[in-house]
Amino acid sequence: MKAAWIAAALMSGMMFSASSQAAKVYQVGTDAAYAPFESVNEKKEVVGFDIEVMSAIAAKAGLQVKFINTPWEGIFATLGNGERDIVISAVTITPERKQTMDFSDPYFEAKQLIAIGPNSKVAKFADLKTLKIGVQTGTTGDEVVQKLQGKTSANIKRFESTPLALKELLNGGVDAVVADNGVVVNFIANNKGSKLKTIDDSSFAKEYYGIAVKKGNKELLAKLNKGLADIKADGSYAKIHKKYFGQ
Repeated sequence: MKAAWIAAALMSGMMFSASSQAAKVYQVGTDAAYAPFESVNEKKEVVGFDIEVMSAIAAKAGLQVKFINTPWEGIFATLGNGERDIVISAVTITPERKQTMDFSDPYFEAKQLIAIGPNSKVAKFADLKTLKIGVQTGTTGDEVVQKLQGKTSANIKRFESTPLALKELLNGGVDAVVADNGVVVNFIANNKGSKLKTIDDSSFAKEYYGIAVKKGNKELLAKLNKGLADIKADGSYAKIHKKYFGQ
């Protein structure tokens, strides 16, 4: 009888342990104001390219994930303090960011793009030297404009999101916007009456987005990289990419 009780207790403990492991839900931070990568739909759901990519990776890696709309300013701090396990939010991998967090293998290639009004005479990035430029705070667009105009330039106008900066361009509050190409192209495609034009300057280097995790979390990083490799291998990634960006 005692042996049976012990066996039952052990089995119960094993089941509890298994259920507690299965219950781990990874908190994924994303700034849902960056369509088509992440945005909030009419049902108040976080949707977009990054969301579908992360969901596909999680399915391959056997991870349960929950997406949490998180403001860009401070989003990386949530990894350090444990509020988020993962951040996927069109984050460009940079040497500076790699000092405080770890990144997955790249999952998207991007580039900066200049947006201007229909009557603008701007032809290249250097022409923005003395103009009012809209950027999203803390992005690589912000960084490249700082290099052109100087970190303390009063002509750099910072916004909480790229769409807000682009709306300011439409309203005449700035002369141009510098931001990631995917977001700019998506905005113009959905605002055809704006007649905004774009300039792809040869001085802009290619950028690569990565999924960020807390510095030193090698176990989670390995799972993410394996899942990413799997969705690229089986064609899942290509289907998601085509859905949002065409061929």
